[in-house]
Amino acid sequence: MPTTTTQLTPRTRDVTPPSPALTLTAALLGFALITLDASVVNVALPSIGQALGGGMSGLQWVVDAYTLSFAALMLSTGAFADRAGASRAYAIGIAVFTVASAACGLAPNLPTLIAARVVQGVAAAVVLPASLSLVRQAYPEPAKRARAVATWAAGGAIAVALGPVAGGALTTVWDWRGIFFINLPLGAVALALLVRSPRSERRPSPLDLPGQLTAVVALTAVTFAVIEGGTTGVVASLVALVAGAVFVRVELRQAHPVVPLGLFRSRTVSVAVAAGAACSVAFYGVVFLFSLFFQQVQGRSALYAGLMFLPMAGLISVTNVVSGKLAGRYGARLPMLIGQLLATAGTLGLLFVDERTPPLLVAVLLVPMALGCALTVPPLTIVMMDAVPAERAGLAAGVLNSARQVAGGLGIAVFGALVSDGFTTGLRESLAISAALFAVTASLSFRLSGRPANSP
Repeated sequence: MPTTTTQLTPRTRDVTPPSPALTLTAALLGFALITLDASVVNVALPSIGQALGGGMSGLQWVVDAYTLSFAALMLSTGAFADRAGASRAYAIGIAVFTVASAACGLAPNLPTLIAARVVQGVAAAVVLPASLSLVRQAYPEPAKRARAVATWAAGGAIAVALGPVAGGALTTVWDWRGIFFINLPLGAVALALLVRSPRSERRPSPLDLPGQLTAVVALTAVTFAVIEGGTTGVVASLVALVAGAVFVRVELRQAHPVVPLGLFRSRTVSVAVAAGAACSVAFYGVVFLFSLFFQQVQGRSALYAGLMFLPMAGLISVTNVVSGKLAGRYGARLPMLIGQLLATAGTLGLLFVDERTPPLLVAVLLVPMALGCALTVPPLTIVMMDAVPAERAGLAAGVLNSARQVAGGLGIAVFGALVSDGFTTGLRESLAISAALFAVTASLSFRLSGRPANSP
Protein backbone atom coordinates (compact mmCIF):
# COMPACT_ATOMS: atom_id res chain seq x y z
CA MET A 1 0.00 0.00 0.00
CA PRO A 2 1.56 3.32 -0.99
CA THR A 3 2.11 5.84 1.73
CA THR A 4 1.15 9.47 1.33
CA THR A 5 2.85 11.91 3.63
CA THR A 6 0.59 14.89 2.98
CA GLN A 7 -2.42 15.95 0.98
CA LEU A 8 -2.39 19.71 1.09
CA THR A 9 -5.03 20.54 -1.49
CA PRO A 10 -8.06 20.58 0.84
CA ARG A 11 -6.13 22.48 3.53
CA THR A 12 -4.88 24.98 0.98
CA ARG A 13 -8.42 25.48 -0.28
CA ASP A 14 -9.64 26.08 3.27
CA VAL A 15 -7.23 28.94 3.89
CA THR A 16 -7.84 30.66 0.55
CA PRO A 17 -9.70 33.87 1.37
CA PRO A 18 -13.17 33.97 -0.17
CA SER A 19 -13.74 36.45 -2.96
CA PRO A 20 -15.91 39.45 -2.00
CA ALA A 21 -17.20 39.39 -5.60
CA LEU A 22 -18.62 35.89 -5.01
CA THR A 23 -20.49 37.08 -1.94
CA LEU A 24 -21.76 40.10 -3.87
CA THR A 25 -22.98 37.85 -6.70
CA ALA A 26 -24.85 35.57 -4.30
CA ALA A 27 -26.44 38.53 -2.50
CA LEU A 28 -27.34 40.28 -5.73
CA LEU A 29 -29.02 37.19 -7.23
CA GLY A 30 -31.21 36.66 -4.18
CA PHE A 31 -32.11 40.35 -4.02
CA ALA A 32 -32.94 40.39 -7.73
CA LEU A 33 -35.10 37.30 -7.30
CA ILE A 34 -37.28 38.75 -4.55
CA THR A 35 -37.57 42.17 -6.19
CA LEU A 36 -38.50 40.57 -9.51
CA ASP A 37 -41.52 39.01 -7.82
CA ALA A 38 -42.70 42.44 -6.71
CA SER A 39 -43.32 43.45 -10.34
CA VAL A 40 -43.33 40.31 -12.51
CA VAL A 41 -46.91 39.51 -11.50
CA ASN A 42 -48.40 42.81 -12.71
CA VAL A 43 -48.68 41.98 -16.41
CA ALA A 44 -50.07 38.53 -15.54
CA LEU A 45 -52.92 39.92 -13.42
CA PRO A 46 -55.60 39.83 -16.15
CA SER A 47 -54.69 36.20 -16.94
CA ILE A 48 -54.79 35.32 -13.22
CA GLY A 49 -58.20 36.99 -12.96
CA GLN A 50 -59.55 34.99 -15.90
CA ALA A 51 -58.18 31.71 -14.52
CA LEU A 52 -58.97 32.08 -10.81
CA GLY A 53 -61.65 34.79 -10.67
CA GLY A 54 -61.71 37.85 -8.44
CA GLY A 55 -62.27 41.48 -9.39
CA MET A 56 -59.96 44.47 -9.00
CA SER A 57 -59.68 43.98 -5.24
CA GLY A 58 -58.65 40.33 -5.67
CA LEU A 59 -55.95 41.30 -8.15
CA GLN A 60 -54.70 44.02 -5.81
CA TRP A 61 -54.35 41.43 -3.05
CA VAL A 62 -52.27 39.17 -5.31
CA VAL A 63 -49.74 42.01 -5.44
CA ASP A 64 -50.17 43.42 -1.94
CA ALA A 65 -50.20 40.08 -0.09
CA TYR A 66 -46.57 39.78 -1.14
CA THR A 67 -45.63 43.42 -0.74
CA LEU A 68 -47.14 43.92 2.71
CA SER A 69 -45.88 40.71 4.30
CA PHE A 70 -42.50 41.56 2.79
CA ALA A 71 -42.61 45.06 4.27
CA ALA A 72 -44.09 44.32 7.68
CA LEU A 73 -41.85 41.37 8.55
CA MET A 74 -38.72 43.14 7.32
CA LEU A 75 -38.89 45.27 10.46
CA SER A 76 -37.86 42.23 12.48
CA THR A 77 -35.91 40.27 9.90
CA GLY A 78 -33.19 42.91 9.83
CA ALA A 79 -32.55 42.14 13.49
CA PHE A 80 -33.00 38.43 12.77
CA ALA A 81 -30.29 38.61 10.09
CA ASP A 82 -27.93 40.19 12.62
CA ARG A 83 -28.84 37.65 15.28
CA ALA A 84 -28.69 34.47 13.19
CA GLY A 85 -25.87 35.64 10.97
CA ALA A 86 -26.51 37.10 7.53
CA SER A 87 -25.43 33.98 5.63
CA ARG A 88 -27.71 31.66 7.64
CA ALA A 89 -30.67 34.02 7.41
CA TYR A 90 -30.13 34.39 3.68
CA ALA A 91 -30.07 30.62 3.14
CA ILE A 92 -33.29 30.12 5.12
CA GLY A 93 -35.04 32.93 3.26
CA ILE A 94 -34.07 31.70 -0.21
CA ALA A 95 -35.11 28.12 0.59
CA VAL A 96 -38.56 29.14 1.89
CA PHE A 97 -39.05 31.60 -0.98
CA THR A 98 -38.35 28.87 -3.53
CA VAL A 99 -40.83 26.44 -1.95
CA ALA A 100 -43.49 29.16 -1.69
CA SER A 101 -42.96 30.01 -5.37
CA ALA A 102 -43.79 26.41 -6.26
CA ALA A 103 -46.95 26.67 -4.15
CA CYS A 104 -47.95 29.83 -6.05
CA GLY A 105 -47.47 28.09 -9.38
CA LEU A 106 -49.61 25.15 -8.25
CA ALA A 107 -52.38 27.26 -6.62
CA PRO A 108 -55.85 25.93 -7.58
CA ASN A 109 -57.73 29.09 -6.54
CA LEU A 110 -57.22 32.74 -5.63
CA PRO A 111 -57.20 32.37 -1.80
CA THR A 112 -54.48 29.71 -2.07
CA LEU A 113 -52.44 31.92 -4.37
CA ILE A 114 -52.77 34.88 -2.00
CA ALA A 115 -51.76 32.73 0.98
CA ALA A 116 -48.68 31.44 -0.87
CA ARG A 117 -47.81 35.02 -1.82
CA VAL A 118 -47.84 35.90 1.90
CA VAL A 119 -45.29 33.16 2.58
CA GLN A 120 -43.21 34.40 -0.35
CA GLY A 121 -43.27 37.86 1.19
CA VAL A 122 -42.18 36.60 4.60
CA ALA A 123 -39.23 34.79 3.02
CA ALA A 124 -38.33 37.82 0.93
CA ALA A 125 -38.31 39.90 4.11
CA VAL A 126 -35.58 37.64 5.47
CA VAL A 127 -33.55 37.67 2.25
CA LEU A 128 -33.36 41.41 1.66
CA PRO A 129 -31.64 42.71 4.82
CA ALA A 130 -29.49 39.57 4.99
CA SER A 131 -28.27 40.12 1.43
CA LEU A 132 -27.36 43.74 2.12
CA SER A 133 -25.59 42.76 5.33
CA LEU A 134 -23.55 40.22 3.34
CA VAL A 135 -22.43 42.99 1.00
CA ARG A 136 -21.59 45.31 3.87
CA GLN A 137 -19.52 42.64 5.59
CA ALA A 138 -17.69 41.67 2.39
CA TYR A 139 -16.59 45.26 1.68
CA PRO A 140 -15.42 47.02 4.88
CA GLU A 141 -13.63 49.84 3.01
CA PRO A 142 -16.10 52.75 2.44
CA ALA A 143 -15.36 53.53 -1.23
CA LYS A 144 -15.45 49.88 -2.32
CA ARG A 145 -18.54 49.31 -0.20
CA ALA A 146 -20.29 52.24 -1.90
CA ARG A 147 -19.63 50.71 -5.31
CA ALA A 148 -20.73 47.26 -4.12
CA VAL A 149 -23.95 48.58 -2.57
CA ALA A 150 -24.65 50.53 -5.76
CA THR A 151 -24.20 47.32 -7.77
CA TRP A 152 -26.47 45.44 -5.37
CA ALA A 153 -29.14 48.16 -5.59
CA ALA A 154 -28.79 48.27 -9.37
CA GLY A 155 -29.40 44.52 -9.58
CA GLY A 156 -32.65 44.86 -7.66
CA ALA A 157 -33.77 47.87 -9.66
CA ILE A 158 -33.05 46.10 -12.95
CA ALA A 159 -35.03 43.07 -11.76
CA VAL A 160 -38.00 45.28 -10.86
CA ALA A 161 -37.79 47.00 -14.23
CA LEU A 162 -37.54 43.72 -16.15
CA GLY A 163 -40.40 42.20 -14.15
CA PRO A 164 -43.21 43.37 -16.45
CA VAL A 165 -41.26 42.30 -19.55
CA ALA A 166 -40.51 38.86 -18.10
CA GLY A 167 -44.07 38.54 -16.84
CA GLY A 168 -45.54 39.31 -20.25
CA ALA A 169 -43.22 36.89 -22.01
CA LEU A 170 -43.74 34.03 -19.55
CA THR A 171 -47.51 34.51 -19.45
CA THR A 172 -47.74 34.42 -23.25
CA VAL A 173 -45.21 31.69 -24.02
CA TRP A 174 -45.95 29.50 -21.00
CA ASP A 175 -48.75 30.51 -18.63
CA TRP A 176 -49.16 32.85 -15.67
CA ARG A 177 -47.94 30.01 -13.47
CA GLY A 178 -44.58 30.21 -15.23
CA ILE A 179 -43.78 33.50 -13.49
CA PHE A 180 -43.56 31.54 -10.24
CA PHE A 181 -41.98 28.31 -11.50
CA ILE A 182 -39.05 30.26 -12.95
CA ASN A 183 -38.00 31.05 -9.37
CA LEU A 184 -37.13 27.42 -8.65
CA PRO A 185 -33.88 27.13 -10.67
CA LEU A 186 -32.89 30.69 -9.75
CA GLY A 187 -33.31 29.95 -6.04
CA ALA A 188 -31.19 26.82 -6.40
CA VAL A 189 -28.39 28.82 -8.04
CA ALA A 190 -28.49 31.44 -5.26
CA LEU A 191 -28.11 28.72 -2.62
CA ALA A 192 -25.24 27.10 -4.53
CA LEU A 193 -23.37 30.40 -4.66
CA LEU A 194 -23.88 30.95 -0.95
CA VAL A 195 -22.10 27.69 -0.13
CA ARG A 196 -18.85 29.24 -1.41
CA SER A 197 -19.30 32.43 0.61
CA PRO A 198 -17.94 32.90 4.17
CA ARG A 199 -20.14 32.33 7.20
CA SER A 200 -21.36 35.52 8.87
CA GLU A 201 -20.80 36.40 12.49
CA ARG A 202 -23.79 36.30 14.79
CA ARG A 203 -24.56 39.49 16.70
CA PRO A 204 -26.89 39.87 19.70
CA SER A 205 -30.06 41.52 18.46
CA PRO A 206 -33.22 41.17 20.60
CA LEU A 207 -36.52 40.77 18.77
CA ASP A 208 -39.36 43.16 19.55
CA LEU A 209 -42.41 40.91 19.17
CA PRO A 210 -45.03 43.41 20.48
CA GLY A 211 -43.77 46.06 18.07
CA GLN A 212 -43.70 43.60 15.17
CA LEU A 213 -47.23 42.36 15.89
CA THR A 214 -48.77 45.84 16.13
CA ALA A 215 -46.94 46.89 12.94
CA VAL A 216 -48.41 43.94 11.03
CA VAL A 217 -51.91 44.70 12.28
CA ALA A 218 -51.65 48.40 11.44
CA LEU A 219 -50.25 47.90 7.93
CA THR A 220 -52.69 45.11 7.05
CA ALA A 221 -55.65 47.09 8.35
CA VAL A 222 -54.83 50.29 6.48
CA THR A 223 -54.33 48.37 3.23
CA PHE A 224 -57.57 46.46 3.80
CA ALA A 225 -59.37 49.77 4.36
CA VAL A 226 -58.10 51.25 1.09
CA ILE A 227 -58.75 48.16 -1.07
CA GLU A 228 -62.10 47.05 0.33
CA GLY A 229 -63.66 50.42 1.22
CA GLY A 230 -67.24 50.77 2.46
CA THR A 231 -68.25 49.99 6.03
CA THR A 232 -65.59 47.31 6.26
CA GLY A 233 -63.02 49.88 5.26
CA VAL A 234 -64.13 52.26 7.99
CA VAL A 235 -63.76 49.55 10.63
CA ALA A 236 -60.35 48.62 9.22
CA SER A 237 -59.30 52.29 9.38
CA LEU A 238 -60.15 52.45 13.06
CA VAL A 239 -58.21 49.25 13.71
CA ALA A 240 -55.24 50.74 11.83
CA LEU A 241 -55.33 53.93 13.91
CA VAL A 242 -55.48 52.05 17.21
CA ALA A 243 -52.74 49.61 16.17
CA GLY A 244 -50.58 52.47 14.91
CA ALA A 245 -50.93 54.35 18.19
CA VAL A 246 -50.10 51.24 20.19
CA PHE A 247 -47.10 50.61 17.93
CA VAL A 248 -45.66 54.07 18.62
CA ARG A 249 -46.24 53.69 22.36
CA VAL A 250 -44.61 50.24 22.41
CA GLU A 251 -41.60 51.43 20.40
CA LEU A 252 -41.00 54.40 22.70
CA ARG A 253 -40.90 52.09 25.73
CA GLN A 254 -38.92 49.19 24.27
CA ALA A 255 -35.24 48.87 25.10
CA HIS A 256 -34.69 47.27 21.68
CA PRO A 257 -37.54 48.46 19.42
CA VAL A 258 -38.20 46.94 16.02
CA VAL A 259 -38.10 50.48 14.62
CA PRO A 260 -35.86 52.73 16.75
CA LEU A 261 -37.74 56.01 16.38
CA GLY A 262 -34.57 57.82 17.40
CA LEU A 263 -33.06 56.66 14.11
CA PHE A 264 -35.15 59.32 12.37
CA ARG A 265 -33.44 62.10 14.30
CA SER A 266 -30.77 61.73 11.64
CA ARG A 267 -31.58 64.03 8.73
CA THR A 268 -29.87 61.63 6.34
CA VAL A 269 -31.94 58.66 7.48
CA SER A 270 -35.23 60.59 7.28
CA VAL A 271 -34.54 61.94 3.80
CA ALA A 272 -33.36 58.57 2.50
CA VAL A 273 -36.49 56.84 3.79
CA ALA A 274 -38.81 59.54 2.40
CA ALA A 275 -37.14 59.54 -1.03
CA GLY A 276 -37.20 55.75 -1.19
CA ALA A 277 -40.89 55.69 -0.27
CA ALA A 278 -41.76 58.23 -2.98
CA CYS A 279 -39.93 56.18 -5.61
CA SER A 280 -41.77 53.03 -4.56
CA VAL A 281 -45.20 54.65 -4.61
CA ALA A 282 -44.65 55.98 -8.11
CA PHE A 283 -42.77 53.09 -9.66
CA TYR A 284 -44.82 50.17 -8.32
CA GLY A 285 -48.07 52.08 -8.70
CA VAL A 286 -47.38 53.20 -12.27
CA VAL A 287 -46.24 49.73 -13.41
CA PHE A 288 -49.39 48.24 -11.84
CA LEU A 289 -51.69 50.76 -13.54
CA PHE A 290 -50.11 50.67 -16.98
CA SER A 291 -49.98 46.87 -16.96
CA LEU A 292 -53.77 46.99 -16.68
CA PHE A 293 -54.04 50.00 -19.03
CA PHE A 294 -52.34 48.28 -21.96
CA GLN A 295 -54.46 45.13 -21.60
CA GLN A 296 -57.83 46.20 -20.22
CA VAL A 297 -58.13 49.70 -21.69
CA GLN A 298 -56.25 49.31 -24.98
CA GLY A 299 -56.95 45.60 -25.47
CA ARG A 300 -53.34 44.47 -25.96
CA SER A 301 -51.88 41.05 -25.13
CA ALA A 302 -49.78 40.29 -22.05
CA LEU A 303 -46.66 39.99 -24.22
CA TYR A 304 -47.35 43.30 -25.94
CA ALA A 305 -47.93 44.98 -22.57
CA GLY A 306 -44.70 43.58 -21.21
CA LEU A 307 -42.73 44.78 -24.22
CA MET A 308 -44.00 48.32 -23.66
CA PHE A 309 -41.93 48.37 -20.46
CA LEU A 310 -38.78 47.25 -22.29
CA PRO A 311 -37.41 50.74 -23.11
CA MET A 312 -37.46 51.85 -19.50
CA ALA A 313 -36.12 48.48 -18.30
CA GLY A 314 -33.13 48.63 -20.61
CA LEU A 315 -32.23 52.19 -19.68
CA ILE A 316 -32.65 51.60 -15.93
CA SER A 317 -29.78 49.11 -15.92
CA VAL A 318 -27.38 51.70 -17.36
CA THR A 319 -28.71 54.53 -15.21
CA ASN A 320 -28.26 52.58 -11.98
CA VAL A 321 -24.58 52.06 -12.71
CA VAL A 322 -24.12 55.73 -13.63
CA SER A 323 -25.93 56.78 -10.46
CA GLY A 324 -23.61 54.76 -8.23
CA LYS A 325 -20.56 56.29 -9.92
CA LEU A 326 -21.98 59.80 -9.57
CA ALA A 327 -22.64 59.21 -5.88
CA GLY A 328 -19.09 57.95 -5.36
CA ARG A 329 -17.57 60.94 -7.15
CA TYR A 330 -19.88 63.85 -6.29
CA GLY A 331 -21.86 62.64 -3.29
CA ALA A 332 -25.41 61.31 -3.07
CA ARG A 333 -27.21 64.64 -3.20
CA LEU A 334 -26.52 65.41 -6.89
CA PRO A 335 -27.87 62.17 -8.44
CA MET A 336 -30.78 62.13 -5.98
CA LEU A 337 -31.81 65.67 -6.92
CA ILE A 338 -31.45 65.07 -10.65
CA GLY A 339 -33.37 61.81 -10.32
CA GLN A 340 -36.28 63.20 -8.35
CA LEU A 341 -36.67 66.26 -10.57
CA LEU A 342 -36.59 64.05 -13.66
CA ALA A 343 -39.15 61.71 -12.11
CA THR A 344 -41.41 64.67 -11.28
CA ALA A 345 -41.30 65.91 -14.87
CA GLY A 346 -41.77 62.41 -16.27
CA THR A 347 -44.79 61.69 -14.08
CA LEU A 348 -46.41 64.97 -15.08
CA GLY A 349 -45.80 64.09 -18.75
CA LEU A 350 -47.90 60.93 -18.31
CA LEU A 351 -50.94 63.00 -17.31
CA PHE A 352 -51.83 63.45 -20.97
CA VAL A 353 -52.15 59.71 -21.66
CA ASP A 354 -55.62 58.31 -22.46
CA GLU A 355 -57.06 55.30 -24.29
CA ARG A 356 -56.28 56.88 -27.70
CA THR A 357 -52.58 57.47 -26.96
CA PRO A 358 -50.37 55.18 -29.13
CA PRO A 359 -48.82 52.46 -26.95
CA LEU A 360 -45.32 53.17 -28.26
CA LEU A 361 -45.66 56.81 -27.19
CA VAL A 362 -46.75 55.66 -23.72
CA ALA A 363 -43.68 53.42 -23.57
CA VAL A 364 -41.46 56.43 -24.31
CA LEU A 365 -43.29 58.60 -21.76
CA LEU A 366 -42.69 56.00 -19.05
CA VAL A 367 -38.92 56.32 -19.41
CA PRO A 368 -38.24 59.65 -17.58
CA MET A 369 -40.09 58.59 -14.42
CA ALA A 370 -38.29 55.25 -14.37
CA LEU A 371 -34.88 56.82 -14.98
CA GLY A 372 -35.51 59.33 -12.21
CA CYS A 373 -36.11 56.47 -9.76
CA ALA A 374 -33.03 54.65 -11.09
CA LEU A 375 -30.89 57.70 -10.39
CA THR A 376 -32.33 58.14 -6.91
CA VAL A 377 -32.36 54.68 -5.30
CA PRO A 378 -28.65 53.64 -5.35
CA PRO A 379 -27.37 56.85 -3.69
CA LEU A 380 -30.11 56.90 -1.06
CA THR A 381 -29.21 53.32 -0.16
CA ILE A 382 -25.54 54.27 0.12
CA VAL A 383 -26.18 57.24 2.40
CA MET A 384 -28.52 55.18 4.58
CA MET A 385 -25.86 52.51 5.10
CA ASP A 386 -23.16 55.12 5.77
CA ALA A 387 -25.38 56.87 8.34
CA VAL A 388 -25.43 53.87 10.71
CA PRO A 389 -22.65 51.81 12.34
CA ALA A 390 -21.78 48.45 10.77
CA GLU A 391 -23.42 46.44 13.57
CA ARG A 392 -26.79 48.04 12.77
CA ALA A 393 -26.60 47.46 9.02
CA GLY A 394 -29.29 44.75 9.06
CA LEU A 395 -31.64 46.90 11.12
CA ALA A 396 -31.12 49.96 8.91
CA ALA A 397 -31.66 47.90 5.76
CA GLY A 398 -34.87 46.55 7.25
CA VAL A 399 -36.19 50.01 8.10
CA LEU A 400 -35.34 51.52 4.71
CA ASN A 401 -36.66 48.69 2.59
CA SER A 402 -39.69 48.11 4.79
CA ALA A 403 -40.65 51.75 4.28
CA ARG A 404 -40.17 51.35 0.53
CA GLN A 405 -42.26 48.18 0.34
CA VAL A 406 -45.01 49.61 2.54
CA ALA A 407 -45.14 52.67 0.31
CA GLY A 408 -45.29 50.53 -2.82
CA GLY A 409 -48.08 48.37 -1.39
CA LEU A 410 -50.12 51.36 -0.26
CA GLY A 411 -49.52 53.06 -3.60
CA ILE A 412 -51.00 50.06 -5.43
CA ALA A 413 -53.93 49.95 -2.99
CA VAL A 414 -54.70 53.67 -3.35
CA PHE A 415 -54.18 53.80 -7.11
CA GLY A 416 -56.26 50.66 -7.62
CA ALA A 417 -59.10 52.22 -5.63
CA LEU A 418 -58.88 55.41 -7.68
CA VAL A 419 -59.08 53.67 -11.08
CA SER A 420 -61.96 51.43 -10.00
CA ASP A 421 -64.35 54.38 -10.41
CA GLY A 422 -63.03 55.37 -13.84
CA PHE A 423 -59.68 54.31 -15.21
CA THR A 424 -58.50 57.43 -17.02
CA THR A 425 -59.56 59.83 -14.28
CA GLY A 426 -58.09 57.60 -11.57
CA LEU A 427 -54.88 57.21 -13.56
CA ARG A 428 -54.40 60.97 -13.72
CA GLU A 429 -55.13 61.39 -10.03
CA SER A 430 -52.57 58.70 -9.23
CA LEU A 431 -49.94 60.37 -11.40
CA ALA A 432 -50.58 63.75 -9.78
CA ILE A 433 -50.06 62.19 -6.33
CA SER A 434 -46.78 60.64 -7.49
CA ALA A 435 -45.49 63.92 -8.94
CA ALA A 436 -46.32 65.77 -5.71
CA LEU A 437 -44.40 63.19 -3.64
CA PHE A 438 -41.34 63.52 -5.87
CA ALA A 439 -41.42 67.30 -5.62
CA VAL A 440 -41.54 67.17 -1.81
CA THR A 441 -38.70 64.67 -1.45
CA ALA A 442 -36.57 66.57 -3.97
CA SER A 443 -36.82 69.65 -1.76
CA LEU A 444 -35.82 67.56 1.26
CA SER A 445 -32.79 66.15 -0.56
CA PHE A 446 -31.22 69.62 -0.71
CA ARG A 447 -30.47 69.13 3.00
CA LEU A 448 -28.19 66.16 2.41
CA SER A 449 -24.41 66.45 2.50
CA GLY A 450 -22.80 66.89 -0.89
CA ARG A 451 -19.60 65.04 0.04
CA PRO A 452 -18.57 61.95 -1.97
CA ALA A 453 -18.84 58.53 -0.30
CA ASN A 454 -15.02 58.17 -0.16
CA SER A 455 -14.46 61.54 1.48
CA PRO A 456 -13.10 61.59 5.06
